[in-house]
Amino acid sequence: MNRSTPDGQARVAVPSKGRLREASLGLLSHAGYQAGGAEGSASASSGGIEFIEMRPRDAAAWLRAGHLDGAFISTDTALENEIDQWPAMELGYARSDLVLACRDDAPFETAADLAGATVATHLPNWTKRWFNELGTDVRVVAMGGALEGVCAVGMADAIVDLRQTGASLTRNRLRVLETVQACQAIFATPTKTQPVVDNLVLRLGAALEARRTQYVMLHLPAGQVSALCDVFPGLASPTVLPLAGRDDLVAAHIVVDRADLWARLGDLRAIGASGIVALPTDAILE
Repeated sequence: MNRSTPDGQARVAVPSKGRLREASLGLLSHAGYQAGGAEGSASASSGGIEFIEMRPRDAAAWLRAGHLDGAFISTDTALENEIDQWPAMELGYARSDLVLACRDDAPFETAADLAGATVATHLPNWTKRWFNELGTDVRVVAMGGALEGVCAVGMADAIVDLRQTGASLTRNRLRVLETVQACQAIFATPTKTQPVVDNLVLRLGAALEARRTQYVMLHLPAGQVSALCDVFPGLASPTVLPLAGRDDLVAAHIVVDRADLWARLGDLRAIGASGIVALPTDAILE
């Protein structure tokens, strides 16, 4: 299996379109990679990696075939290609639920009630495996487009599909029989990776951690440092610095979750904090 380019670069797939593409390119940019190809180009090189644009379902297939060193895909495409147990980093965006749904007026209550039924899906391989594990024999029809319509008009008895808001199911008078799997964007790799891909994983993790945190500097009465840890219970020891010419105040530097900072501003004021400055973090490495 030759995953590397002729000049030795690792190969990583990025989504070719859609919201998964934009979010993935944004994360890569945060981590210091320029992965978007020039207009008309299907690839770009950055940091010793060739980033190749392709659909996530194709990327998952090529990853499994051994021709990629990593791929920005989603949980459902990993399931379909049986690489869901491979090393993967959860990226936290493009969230959805994989659901089994049927018409509102259908007599089904559980997946087992679908014995002998027709199920439409964009995940035919995984759907067959899932029903086989349940011991329920169904006819699975693979589709590439919208699934709700074939179920709404009675061509399919049920569908296995991704649900983001549920609005499309409601419009087509469908209901969820079972929520099968929570899905999101992931960065998946083979078990053995090149050092440049290990570095990519490290940088992606640092960028993701930085996105949820802020670096906070503030002035605090000298006797209130312990109270600062009470305001943020999970806080590791803050960095405390003396202030020139002041014995009553110290400067404290902390890194906290972005949401916690906004929720605790009043508590900071209550312990005498002043001069509060919050800055975005660029990278967090534990």
